[in-house]
Order: sequence, then C-alpha cells, then structure tokens
Amino acid sequence: GDVVIDGGNTFWQDDIRRAKTLKETSIDYVDVGTSGGIWGFERGYCMMIGGDKAVVDRLDPIFATLAPGIGDIPRTPGREDRDPRVEQGYLHAGPVGAGHFVKMVHNGIEYGLMQAYAEGFDILKNANSDVLPDAHRFDLDIADIAEVWRRGSVIPSWLLDLTATALAKNDQLDNYSGFVEDSGEGRWTINAAIEEAVPAEVLTAALFARFRSRREHTFAEKILSAMRAGFGGHKEPQQHPEPAQQAAPQQKLKPKSERA
Repeated sequence: GDVVIDGGNTFWQDDIRRAKTLKETSIDYVDVGTSGGIWGFERGYCMMIGGDKAVVDRLDPIFATLAPGIGDIPRTPGREDRDPRVEQGYLHAGPVGAGHFVKMVHNGIEYGLMQAYAEGFDILKNANSDVLPDAHRFDLDIADIAEVWRRGSVIPSWLLDLTATALAKNDQLDNYSGFVEDSGEGRWTINAAIEEAVPAEVLTAALFARFRSRREHTFAEKILSAMRAGFGGHKEPQQHPEPAQQAAPQQKLKPKSERA
C-alpha cells in the first residue's frame, strides 16, 4: 500500500523496471517529471506524472499543493471539457514511465530554445566585428535588446527573462566561461527520436553545441551558462575535465524485445 514517488530526472525505462520490481512487494511507484528549477519553491512546480490512475488520484492532494496553480496565465479556448488539473500545472501523462518520458522531451526542447537564444545574441554581439565593412557594423546594446524583446514581441519566455536579467547585471557575461554541461535528458531525447525515426535536427544540434562548448567557448555559450544558472542554479565547473572525461556515460538502450 505504500507508494514510491520519484521526482527526479530519471530515465523512464528505469521507472518501468523499478515499478515492476516494487509491485511484487505490493508497493506502488509513481514517476514525476518536475519543472520549475530553483524558483519552483516560490512559484510551484509544473509536474508530469506517470503511474496507475487509482494511485495518482489518491496522491492528488500532494500534487495539487505543489503545483503553481492557474495564476494569471490566460485560459486556452476550447479546454472546457478537458482535465482541469492541467491548467493548475500538473498532468497525469499515462502509466509508469510516461511522466519522465514527457519531462525528458521537455528538457530536449529546452536545449533547443536555449540554443536559439544563445546563437541569436551571439550574432547581435558580433554585429560590430572588424571583419565587416564599416557601413555594415552595428554597436548594439545586447541588454536593451533582450529587454525590449520581453515587451510585446513574439519570442518572450522565462528563458528570455533570465537572459535579460543576466545581461543587465553584466552585458559581457564576464562571470561565465561558456563551459556548458548537459544533464542527460537531451541525450535520452535524441535516443528516443532515433528509435521512433523522428527527425530532431534542432534538438540534436543543440546537444552537440554543448559538447563543443567544452573545447571552445563563444558568447553564445556564456548566454547558455547564464540561463542555466538562472533557472536551475547550475554553476560552471571550477576545473574543466579533459574532453574524454566530460560526458556522462551514454545510456545504453536494450533491444525492444528485452525491455519491460
């Protein structure tokens, strides 16, 4: 009758295996993909939940308490007959493993969004490069551009908010080296895309850009580091490992016939 709740960024196939083992001893298992970074303590956490419906429903008061609530986000037209919990910031995504699978893809998308911002700001910063003709150079205020994009443009986001905050404090981002880690979910997302034969060019390129950042750093990587520090409190390593030691071991996937 007990329930184990895994709220970390766990590999979803491990969830399925663990749930099967625990079920043999009458213990239930629920996987909860959790987003919100270090700010979730104040704002509440967006949660993507996997598990048996009866178990998830029984634990609903826990998730309702941790969720951010509807807040001041405008309601989406046409959702009147859908699960009301989603508007509160939490979702029963499906059976065990589904919660962490959805969160895995969420983090893969996060990589792509961050990379797009990073590359865009890098282009803006280098608009004054001496390789350009004088008439084609612009000395742009990157911090002000980040701020104005937050006001009525079509590309606002919390990631842009964090970028604007970092640039307002130090528009050269001298407090960042541009060494960008990855925590594994991006790799798993690409593995899932390969298994499903789904093209994921942007997400793959964003992951590979992080690998490259550990050998050579650009302003784009400093933007990435600033965003990671902003949402998750991620700090750059004090001592950079050699390339062969940087990446965590690749998650090896079993053939489909052997999976739980």
